[in-house]
Amino acid sequence: MKRTPVLLITAFVVVVVGIIIATALLVPQTTNPAFALAVDFTRAALRGDEAASRAPLSEELLAYVAANCPDGQVTACIDSYIPDEWGGLVDVVYRRSIPQDSGRAWDIQTIPTFEAGQGFSGVCVYVRAENPTPSDATAWRITRWSGWVSCDEPNAGLDELRSAPDAPNRAP
Repeated sequence: MKRTPVLLITAFVVVVVGIIIATALLVPQTTNPAFALAVDFTRAALRGDEAASRAPLSEELLAYVAANCPDGQVTACIDSYIPDEWGGLVDVVYRRSIPQDSGRAWDIQTIPTFEAGQGFSGVCVYVRAENPTPSDATAWRITRWSGWVSCDEPNAGLDELRSAPDAPNRAP
């Protein structure tokens, strides 16, 4: 009889540890390279890392940046969307996604948070990632973005940011 509490406690600990390990392994950014790319791109662009934010862009999006962004820089475009009163970037997380073209493309929403103001409550960013070569996990490219607005704004949801022709900060 004295072994029953020890066995119950041991079983409970094993279950809790199993849940923690499963959660850590199944975080969306670790299960799909497109999700990780979207989070890494958003983070790099908001931290001002031009090389890292430019590297995953498609040729079409690079052409858009060259023609429409200050100094032809990705980071200058993104920086122009973020009000100074939000302060610095705290972190970026994956929120949700919608598969397209049988998984060869994903419409992804990331949520950066900032130090203050409406930026602290979350900023909605839409990123489209496409992979023309499904057998190559490194072939993912960012082909479009929009949003970079407080999630409190009307039409800041993923459906609106990905499909509305007048979505805020849409490129291209």
